[in-house]
Amino acid sequence: MENIIHVEHPLLKNLITKLRDINTEGYFFRKFLSEVGRILLVEALKDEEMIEVEINTWIGNSKFPALKEDRYVFIPIMRAGLPMLDGVSEILPKSKAGFLALKRDEETLESHLYYDRVPDLTNHVAIILDPMVATGGSLDYAIRVVKEKNPARIISLNVIGAPEGLSRIAKKHPDVKVYIAQIDKGLNDKGYIVPGIGDAGDRAFNTE
Repeated sequence: MENIIHVEHPLLKNLITKLRDINTEGYFFRKFLSEVGRILLVEALKDEEMIEVEINTWIGNSKFPALKEDRYVFIPIMRAGLPMLDGVSEILPKSKAGFLALKRDEETLESHLYYDRVPDLTNHVAIILDPMVATGGSLDYAIRVVKEKNPARIISLNVIGAPEGLSRIAKKHPDVKVYIAQIDKGLNDKGYIVPGIGDAGDRAFNTE
């Protein structure tokens, strides 16, 4: 699974432990998801091509390296991916955003799209934000939808995943780089990640 990059860092491990804690309140759960997204983005863009921009400094105008921020389009998978958008947008404030909403059928474990507000992605880098990669169904579906928008390339930032789902993505989308903070043991009989962090959307927004 060469396109699956497990980002191992003490700060990420510390944040994952906080996310696993059932006593972590919704507000802090969202903050921790945001921080994980921020750290993953730093890793994902470490080899990005830069442009030169001229800026006005305290000693006059001069040129310096910068990212072409508006080239990046962040696409959170609603609801759970929304907190990650906060963190990454703070790093690249001139970036754009699109939104996808998918719902998993709890009997078949298949995903269904019910909201698509992703713009045309021609010449843009699409960065999908989705905390959980369980069976891989939702991420697989999201990637297929995003590919139809003609992006220059696709990156996926994910907080926690199971080997089953990551293997599915690696096989179906070897052209998509997946940066993930934690790979857990596997799935239970209901398709949930074990030990996981529970339902990220419910926990982030205090719903059941």
